[in-house]
Amino acid sequence: MSKVALIQDLEAELLKSDIPEFYVGDTVRVHLRIIEGDKERVQVFQGTVMARQGSGLSETFSLHRVVHGGGMVRQFILHSPKVAKIDVIRRGKVRRAKLNYLRGTYGKKAKVPELMGKKRRLVKGDKKESAAISEETVEVLEVTPVESQENTESKE
Repeated sequence: MSKVALIQDLEAELLKSDIPEFYVGDTVRVHLRIIEGDKERVQVFQGTVMARQGSGLSETFSLHRVVHGGGMVRQFILHSPKVAKIDVIRRGKVRRAKLNYLRGTYGKKAKVPELMGKKRRLVKGDKKESAAISEETVEVLEVTPVESQENTESKE
């Protein structure tokens, strides 16, 4: 077994499986494990996702939050054991991969518009799901004219 394959196997064991799907612009709540002496507690940090970098075990994301009239940015390692849980609060409508324009903003300038409706974002592995969704819509379209023909025949 090569060194690269061995490293990938070790990393695969450490990857978390309970991470929700979130994107840049979304507002998320991160539950962090804080260890103070022999006590452990959970602290919550809520903010807007500014960026996601990396892949695999070293993937990180940055959150922007306005506190006491000033903005602050904090980075988290996605698969870190210190991150207890991630909750997606709302979806954001953005057209950028990195929201660096949020740095130094506060008030209404620091807000990202909410994604309205049931728009679905595709992820790299969703090609099969999107194909299945399009097949379902085709089936529905094929059924609809048949029902309308039966209704017109029964009226005559």
